[in-house]
Amino acid sequence: MFPEELRYTAEHEWVRSTEAGTVVFGITDFAQDALGDIVYVSLPAVGAALAAGSPCGEVESTKSVSDIFAPISGEVVASNLGLDATPENVNSDPYGDGWMVELRPDDLSAIDGLLTPADYRAFVEKG
Repeated sequence: MFPEELRYTAEHEWVRSTEAGTVVFGITDFAQDALGDIVYVSLPAVGAALAAGSPCGEVESTKSVSDIFAPISGEVVASNLGLDATPENVNSDPYGDGWMVELRPDDLSAIDGLLTPADYRAFVEKG
C-alpha cells in the first residue's frame, strides 16, 4: 500500500525520482480509495511552473472534486494525457498507469524533505 521507493506528502501525493533527474507524481492509493470512482482528471500543461504545495490540477470523483498539489517546485515536462480517456487508471493503478505529472525539479534534493513510507503510513493511520 505504501511502496518503499516513493516519497509522500501530507496532501496524499506520491513522488518517484527517475534516472533522468525528473520526478513523477500522482495521488496515493489511500487518496484514490477515499475519493471513490474517479471520472475526470485535470492536469497542468507542459511547461507550467509549479510551486511546492500549490494546487496544480484537480481530480473529480463520483463523491467530490479534490485539488492535486505540487509536491516540489519545478517545470512540468509531461502530463499523463492517457487519463483524459481512462481516468479510472488512478483507481486501478495509482502508482503506475495512474501517474499524473512528470516534473523537472528546481531542486532535486527537495524530495528528501518529503515523508518517507514509514512517516506517511503513520500519518494515514493517525487519521
